[in-house]
Amino acid sequence: MTVSATARFPGGATAIRRDTFDGGVWTASPHRVLHDSGHELALAYWPGIQSLAPTTWIDWLQTGDTTARDAAITSLAARRWDLGRWTWRETTWLSILTPESFFSVNLFFTSGHRLDRWYVNFQRPYTRTPIGVDTFDLFIDLVVAPDLSSYVWKDEEEYRHGRRLGIVDDGTHQHVQRAREEAVAMIEGRQGAFGAPWAGWRADDSWPVPVLPVDVMTVPAGL
Repeated sequence: MTVSATARFPGGATAIRRDTFDGGVWTASPHRVLHDSGHELALAYWPGIQSLAPTTWIDWLQTGDTTARDAAITSLAARRWDLGRWTWRETTWLSILTPESFFSVNLFFTSGHRLDRWYVNFQRPYTRTPIGVDTFDLFIDLVVAPDLSSYVWKDEEEYRHGRRLGIVDDGTHQHVQRAREEAVAMIEGRQGAFGAPWAGWRADDSWPVPVLPVDVMTVPAGL
């Protein structure tokens, strides 16, 4: 079951979250829609779900070789990359997106349903497509303690590299700077998703595994 680009997504539907860049698909992963209020969209993703990701990024995950991760950014800037299949492992991932926001709020749970961390992923505001939502990861992230008592910035050098290569332009950079301040204020004020009872959420083991549609690469990018 896929979703409409104009209607709210029904609970239980499959929504494909894609990262798209310059009209090309960089990643594609099927998620289960938890709810869609029109303002807040909540998606779930768990071990065993298969996605598409750049082969250089998959190489880095499998080997730990940071040169493969660096090559992924270089190939992105050159608009030349190959995608491979990757199966998600270990954690259950809950993602909360809001329109026009340059970040999403994410929670990662262990196999025992324990909240391991909050995670702020900075990304372009999503747009809806006939199969889900399109966005684009902007490299920098914020890792937050389960009790919201502390946080650590992650991948700042990767973000600077993306800036040098022109992947993150000046206008986007200004949006990210404002989004960083907004995210920190939300954490410290326990506002938005950080003030909701998401930490007690758990996936249902009976849910069917969402899968990618055959047309995942041919649906026009929403960005």
